[in-house]
Amino acid sequence: MRLDVNLLDYALIAIYFATVLAIGFAARRRITTSLDFFLAGRGLPAWITGLAFVSANLGAIEILGMAANGAQYGAMTVHFYWIGAIPAMVFLGIVMMPFYYRSKVRSVPEFLRRRFNGATQLLNAITFAVAQILIAGVNLYALALVMEALLGWPLPVSVVVSAVIVLSYITLGGLSSAIYNEVLQFFVILAGLIPLTVLGLIKVGGVSGLFEKVRQSPLGEGGLHTWAGTAGDNPMHAHWIGIVFGLGFVLSFGYWTTNFAEVQRALSARNTNAARLTPIIAAYPKIFIPLVTVLPGLIALVLFGDLGQDRAYNDAIPLLMGDLLPNGVLGVAVTGLLASFMAGMAANISGFNTVFTNDIWQAHLVKDRPDGYYLRVGRIATVVGVFMGVGTAFIAAGYSNIMNYLQALFSFFNAPLFATFIVGLFWKRMTPWAGFWGLLAGTLAAFTSYILYKSGVVAFGTELNASFWGAGIAFGVDVLVSVVVTLVTTAKPDSELRGLVYGLTVDLEDDALAGDAKWYRSPVLLGAGGRPGHRDVRSDPVKDIRLVIGGLFLVYGVILIVAGVFGTPVNLWTGISMAVVGGVFLVWSRIRPI
Repeated sequence: MRLDVNLLDYALIAIYFATVLAIGFAARRRITTSLDFFLAGRGLPAWITGLAFVSANLGAIEILGMAANGAQYGAMTVHFYWIGAIPAMVFLGIVMMPFYYRSKVRSVPEFLRRRFNGATQLLNAITFAVAQILIAGVNLYALALVMEALLGWPLPVSVVVSAVIVLSYITLGGLSSAIYNEVLQFFVILAGLIPLTVLGLIKVGGVSGLFEKVRQSPLGEGGLHTWAGTAGDNPMHAHWIGIVFGLGFVLSFGYWTTNFAEVQRALSARNTNAARLTPIIAAYPKIFIPLVTVLPGLIALVLFGDLGQDRAYNDAIPLLMGDLLPNGVLGVAVTGLLASFMAGMAANISGFNTVFTNDIWQAHLVKDRPDGYYLRVGRIATVVGVFMGVGTAFIAAGYSNIMNYLQALFSFFNAPLFATFIVGLFWKRMTPWAGFWGLLAGTLAAFTSYILYKSGVVAFGTELNASFWGAGIAFGVDVLVSVVVTLVTTAKPDSELRGLVYGLTVDLEDDALAGDAKWYRSPVLLGAGGRPGHRDVRSDPVKDIRLVIGGLFLVYGVILIVAGVFGTPVNLWTGISMAVVGGVFLVWSRIRPI
């Protein structure tokens, strides 16, 4: 399959990549210390870190993976958002971010070292690094699929070229570059997916037409329901216990509260309040993301009858793009896909280089060197991580639905970590070696469960359901082993646990800024559904990202309007919409300047 792109589409893509690299060069001028490179100097406002938080997850997992899930499993896919994301994101902001941020740790493994010991830190750092390389491979594979469809290049060539693009701007500007590009990418992604969804709905006869066609598809009536038949009789073969406990509790909280690739965005915020607001601000757009991921998957299911047979579910979005979008809007959509995959991979690689440098290299291999030395190590780790991701991309290529692969990885690495973390956070008696052995036992239990499923010893029905149950088993084993080991080993004294466990606070200098006490800046209120505020700004390496977003969208809008006048109405209306959005950002930056 090759998309029918022309010079107009290539021009739009080229403008975007020029903007991305310009942000990387601009961010590089501010990188003087390892803290600048790994945590953006802890100086970013909440609205930027919040959008980066959601954009970092809006990679292959969301775009290709959730569309593939929508086509394969139907409406039940929304559980990954409303059960498997939103509650955990709110919990992270209200409960856990104060512990992360006020302890001044640079990573989740460093927090585990302070709470438990160096062995637990090293174990988590190694498993996290492996997981990030594997997940980076998924994003890289997805990006290469689009490059292959766009240019007709073989998969190996597409993988390498895609890796070089991401490597360029992360190595230049570190986390600052990644975060500012993620904010830009968030809006570009939506600009590509919204027209695709609208045109798809028009083609299938609107929402009612889509529902009727889904009923006639292999999914049947079950493809339109989220909770009906959750005793096991549903397209996902998932039981409500697995959905609520496996996905909604263990996998969800394990991913969103302990995955450093996400937590890193909040740690880069300017103060504790901004760090707490980061995942809560991200939760608001997350509620509506299924409209541009799951819904297109259902549309692809009814438009392409051989999906899941002759063609992989992963092809749902590219197939819709080739069938529905005219040149011009097609270029925006391709740019949005490229942006989403780069955002996902950038999150993985920036998390990898931070943990490898701080929690493996500096903490256990080469200690007490100057700061500049570790900055160089971080840049080298970035290069090595990207090229290791190239190798793992071919593992992802072996899966028809990459979401199945990703959920398996989450059950291996995130579920046991969450068990260790949550027990250690709320039970101060838990000992250092209980943290290590519990984490190790939980990880091995998850691997064992998956191997037994793949070998046919146990039957879970589907890969996703196997991951749900595997996560629950890993959590249970981790907790059990942690309790047993705690009973026979020595706990840390309270003096070493202050600020690291619930109930043992530590007196720190108040880092609140003017305005943080206002009701609309309260993490608890926003987490319950209040109205967010926006005035939380600081000087940054690209001066004002709103100017970049506004300028890019205005340029895109003008180009599409001209193309629409001499071509299709779709280009015209999309161009007008993008020009309006660009104008709003430019006016916003003038009215409330930094």
